[in-house]
Amino acid sequence: MQKLELLAPAKNYTTAIDAINSGADAVYIGANLFGARQGASNSIEDIKKTVEYAHLFNVKVYVTLNTILNDDELIKAEEIIKELYKIKVDAVIIQDFGILNLAIENKLPPIVFHASTQCDIRSLEKVKFFEDIGLKRVILARELSLADIEKIRKNTNIELEHFVAGALCVCYSGQCYLSSYIGGRSANRGECAQACRKQYSLINKKGEYLVKNKYLLSLKDNNLSNHLDKLIKAGIVSFKIEGRLKDENYIKNNVYYYHKLLEKYPRISKGRVVADFVPKLEKTFNRGFSDDYLFNKKDNIYNFLNPKSIGEFIGKILSISEDNFTIKTNQEISSQDGLIFISNNSLSGCLVNKADKIKDGYKIYPNKKLFNLKKGDSVYRNLDTEFNKKLKNSKIQRKLDVSFEIFENKITVFDEDNNKTFVEFEISEIAKDKNKMKDNFIKSLSKTSDTPFFTKNVKFKTDNIPFLPVSRINELRRELVEKLKELILSRYKVKKQSPLDIAKFPQDEGDYRLNVHNLKAREFYELCGCKVKQDSFEKLKNKKNCELMRTKHCLKRAFLDCKSREELYLVDEKNVKYPLKFDCKNCEMVILSP
Repeated sequence: MQKLELLAPAKNYTTAIDAINSGADAVYIGANLFGARQGASNSIEDIKKTVEYAHLFNVKVYVTLNTILNDDELIKAEEIIKELYKIKVDAVIIQDFGILNLAIENKLPPIVFHASTQCDIRSLEKVKFFEDIGLKRVILARELSLADIEKIRKNTNIELEHFVAGALCVCYSGQCYLSSYIGGRSANRGECAQACRKQYSLINKKGEYLVKNKYLLSLKDNNLSNHLDKLIKAGIVSFKIEGRLKDENYIKNNVYYYHKLLEKYPRISKGRVVADFVPKLEKTFNRGFSDDYLFNKKDNIYNFLNPKSIGEFIGKILSISEDNFTIKTNQEISSQDGLIFISNNSLSGCLVNKADKIKDGYKIYPNKKLFNLKKGDSVYRNLDTEFNKKLKNSKIQRKLDVSFEIFENKITVFDEDNNKTFVEFEISEIAKDKNKMKDNFIKSLSKTSDTPFFTKNVKFKTDNIPFLPVSRINELRRELVEKLKELILSRYKVKKQSPLDIAKFPQDEGDYRLNVHNLKAREFYELCGCKVKQDSFEKLKNKKNCELMRTKHCLKRAFLDCKSREELYLVDEKNVKYPLKFDCKNCEMVILSP
């Protein structure tokens, strides 16, 4: 069985270390430019530090350069890729085909490329194209079903990566132009304004409101934690958690949760994780969970009430008075917890000023007056202050087991992969009290809590126990640890990208949805037999009647009989009316520009 990979997001160096310590086999992190998340850029120096720590545990580091680039930016991207290769980054995640063209022209070092989900990878033909040109991995569209994945695996050998947790884009990745259309902030350029998380209304041709001021494009979050076995059998080797803008608590909780689920399988990384908390997905940011896409369902994917975190269900309202209410719950509630209420198909919330324990639950004194609540309403907690404190103060660690051996004039250290090194020292005398000296060696050599190592055992290979001051033993331990780290890193082998080939693209021609933003990308498409009829959406002058979104999320299905032939429109907060088109054969909805 191929070894599996749990792939975690990292906003910066700190969250990357948290992800590695929590059990990630790989992390993906943005460079200083072109990383598809403007709020998650990192210097080459910080990425280098991340690489050095990660590679101690055989954890991979992938850098995102997955925006579309103009001609000048492509030159800068070329320089960034060269720098990333020098610091031994394991792969670069790309969207722009101009980068592939540079590789074909031998202008790039042999760094491994992964095709981003932004490449709109939702068909067997697209996957085969990337395999044929020589890429190592594709990141599949979130919308694919288990049957789709099985079909792709059966007909290809390329590595398959799939999202198992985090936010769901409502549109096929790489095909969303709504943010760009509304305010010029392009999702394909890393500037998404999250137009899908705003309020809209649904009207018919007569202007009648079918739904008013709801979050009609906001989906629940992805959670495939109950289906990892199925995904493994289907051929997924990399299990990706979304969230490069999320904080340390989200990373620790989610990564450790999935790490525990995958522990029974062979994994690519080394070391053991020691944690001081029990993970629970519902306790950090989530909009409610769905696994609908994996099984070609769409009935539990909507989240029309709120685009923000809803948290975990904790109970029901028992009674309400003027300044307090009671909740039936078996959860502990603390002051400053955040509560969410769903009542009469609307949502409200409060912070807890005071929480008194009662039989079967709590009496809650909120920080503001609440209206329209009634007995039996559902209560969720989206801010668990005690759990967050536990995560923030967590000492979760990742350790490599090492052993020390003491000889008469040297100490060796080695790990379970037989990475072995030593330091020699001069001795002036043999210990008179051998047992006490042995204890000193054991205690000093076991002080590795501030290192990536855990002292599994200390063995003595001589009867002539040398006498050394404790301070000297500590110096030797520090020197040994550094030498072992250097040895492990020196033996780490970064895979290289094989030369790329030209292959036939699945389309003979394409428009702005090919996302061609530079001349090199245009050249590459045409080398691959695809005529580029238009530049990228961002460069279009006439944007009338363009597809702003194509999505498996369908408002007709959600609110009306699928057989309805009524013309429908989406209306935003500025009263702009967007025509909707329904591709019922493929069960897709299209939002058009007016």
